[in-house]
Formats: sequence, C-alpha cells, structure tokens
Amino acid sequence: MTKITLRADAARNREALIEAAAKAFAEQGLDVPVEEIARRAGVGVGTVYRHFGGKEQLIDAILDQRIGEMAALAEKALAEDDPWQGIVTFVVEGFEMQARDRALKEVLLCASRGGERIAAARERLAPLLRAIVTRAQQAGAVRSDLEPTDLFMLHLMLGAVADFARAEDAQLWRRYVPILLGGLEPGRTGADPLPHPPLDDERFERAMARWHRR
Repeated sequence: MTKITLRADAARNREALIEAAAKAFAEQGLDVPVEEIARRAGVGVGTVYRHFGGKEQLIDAILDQRIGEMAALAEKALAEDDPWQGIVTFVVEGFEMQARDRALKEVLLCASRGGERIAAARERLAPLLRAIVTRAQQAGAVRSDLEPTDLFMLHLMLGAVADFARAEDAQLWRRYVPILLGGLEPGRTGADPLPHPPLDDERFERAMARWHRR
C-alpha cells in the first residue's frame, strides 16, 4: 500500500469520525461514548485517538463550527433592518439550531464543555448579543432593562418545553415564543418593571456550570 493510499485512508477515516460524531452529539448530546462514535464511523476506537487525541478534541473540532454558525446568526440578527426583528431572529432561529443539535445546546449552556476553543467562541457571542440588545433598546423596540443574558434564559425556557414535550410534539416550543417575546415589549418598562435583576456574565457562567452538573 502506497503512502498516498494511506494518507487517503486516513483522511476518509477522519471525515467519517467527524460526520459520525456530529450526528451522535446532535442526537444524544456530548456524553456519547467514544466507542459509539467509532462504531458509527466504522473504525476502531484507536483511530479516534490517533486523529484527535481524545474525545474532548473531537468535541472541539465539531463545536467550533457549530458555535461559528451561532455567531453568524447573531451577525445576521444584528444586520436586520428592523432592530426588533433582530431580536426575533436570534431567539427563534437560535433555538431552532439548538433544537436540532443537543451538543450545541449543551455547550452554550455550560462553560465547562468544549475546551478553550469553544470558550473563546462563546466569548465571541457576547459583544454581538450586547449590540443586538442595545440597538433594539435605542430604537425603542424592547424594554430598557433587557440584558443579553436574558436571551439565553429565553432559550433555556424554550428548551424546557422542548424536552418536556419532545415525544408528543417536538414543535410545541413554538407556541411559547410569542408569549416570551411579548414580555420584551417596551411598553412594559416602568409601569411593570422586572422584579429581580439579571445575572451578570460571571454569575451566569457559574449558574450554567452548576445547572449542567445537577
């Protein structure tokens, strides 16, 4: 067997592992064992470690792309002509992405998963979300006490509905989108202030890490 053939086989195995892991993580979350990923890819467990060094590196390779897609969505939302539509775009399309991919949902809601590359990618989202919220507030499209972390809380609420009803109606979460978005209306500010302050970024990260370990 020539070196070229060996390199081609290695490339195919790597691609098969990435494809198998992406599907497994999307369906079952990040706790899928390496053995299951190798089985789906049709390779031995040792091949996983030869190509990626371990499961966490494989998670990094896949979720780096997924977080990039979420950042691209935030940029799309920020580019909307209507600032309110930018909020709607991020909330709805962002949760659609999470509903399709459990791994993306888990890494967004837990600082301890996905490695340094994913942590850096998540940090990339923070200024984009703040810009989305600030622009909508300046346009009078949302209440003045809305914070960027509140958008992730909306995703968490929708996720609870999706998990609860998944076997009966996987789209039930859509019913609650307008109900939640209605709470962001600027007319509620002042006359009906939020009764409790939001979590700042540091407390948000700690809360998510604890929530994932529960």
